[in-house]
Amino acid sequence: MKGYGWPIAPLLAALVKSTASAATLDPATMADGTYTVKVEQVIDARHLKVLLLDSGAEATLAAGRPTVNFSTVRPDDQLKLSTIKGQVVVYVDLTAH
Repeated sequence: MKGYGWPIAPLLAALVKSTASAATLDPATMADGTYTVKVEQVIDARHLKVLLLDSGAEATLAAGRPTVNFSTVRPDDQLKLSTIKGQVVVYVDLTAH
């Protein structure tokens, strides 16, 4: 019986690692409001992959207005943004460049 624990240990370690990663949030399920986020990836000028600092969840957000443009945003920037129906309608970059 003692010999069976070692083959299971790597599987348990992989399981713990996968559950520790951030959950992906569907932007359509986000409540309308203001969020503080950390930018993980700038996909293009209209889309960002972010980490919501209050919940630890990840989300890919789209610009909700033609005037919202993420071309000046960089990975690791911290933003304060407002969403309506899962889309960013206004944001401010809190990071000093």
